[in-house]
Amino acid sequence: MLSHDLSPWLHSHDFLDDRDAQRLRRTEWVVALTLVTMALELVFGYLTGSMALLADGWHMGSHVAALGIAVFAYRYARRQVGNARFTFGTGKVGALGGYTSAVFLALVAVLMAWESLQRLWQPLPVAYDEALGVAVLGLAVNLVSAWLLRDAHDHAHDHAADHQDHNLHGAFMHVLADLLTSVLAIIALIAGRQWGWIVLDPAMGLLGAGLILYWAAGLLRDAGRTLLDAEDHSASRAAIVAAIESRPDHRVVDLHVWRLGPDSRACIVSILSHAPEPTECYKAELLALPGIAHVTVEVNRCDCPLRLA
Repeated sequence: MLSHDLSPWLHSHDFLDDRDAQRLRRTEWVVALTLVTMALELVFGYLTGSMALLADGWHMGSHVAALGIAVFAYRYARRQVGNARFTFGTGKVGALGGYTSAVFLALVAVLMAWESLQRLWQPLPVAYDEALGVAVLGLAVNLVSAWLLRDAHDHAHDHAADHQDHNLHGAFMHVLADLLTSVLAIIALIAGRQWGWIVLDPAMGLLGAGLILYWAAGLLRDAGRTLLDAEDHSASRAAIVAAIESRPDHRVVDLHVWRLGPDSRACIVSILSHAPEPTECYKAELLALPGIAHVTVEVNRCDCPLRLA
């Protein structure tokens, strides 16, 4: 049995940081605001007969569930961070949360489109003044929610290739979708009240559904690529190769790079050299690269007579 201290060779698979706690708090505030506004818009939407207001309320209702998924993903990732069953930590739980949020967005878009089409064929009377007041309230709440998530979202996407918090991105897309449907609802209600353009109410519902479906498809694509390790890591790969091959007589013969969490990547690199250095030297240099949090190095000594170019 080994009696030596193994701590220098042991490392954590916790690739989350304080930024995740901040994103969680802001998302929880948005959930509370959205829940209250959803209840108001659904009640007044049914009482006033406004399809645009109902669409906004239903949309907010789906976002309460979707934002709840985002909150759950953050909490679950933190709670399970030490679970050895997660081979490389729980960083991808956020990507799964973002993917699920995108599915919710797509379903809401389809339901909005269906209901709007029904209202196009069978218009219902609308109490414009009452509906407009609640729609303006919904817009105000959406603006506050967008502000709460904006700073964290902008920070997480300052460099899109390096930072991909799909969980936060999904929550932010839900808020933006709410903001869009609120604006469309207000436009439709004003036009209906002032000029009698009743058809504009369900038409705005169709327009909103199309835009939301487009956003959902983008989020599904991006989060799906992260979950399947199919992202473009060309910048990180180039930096890793440059760091190793800047040494004379060194060649990278195999390299794998994938995402561990919103702000971190892992790499497995195989190095060929006639005179390799200690493994720790390569690891220390690669871990100093931006965004690289976990490194596995395989060193192969070349016995061929020719020097590596």
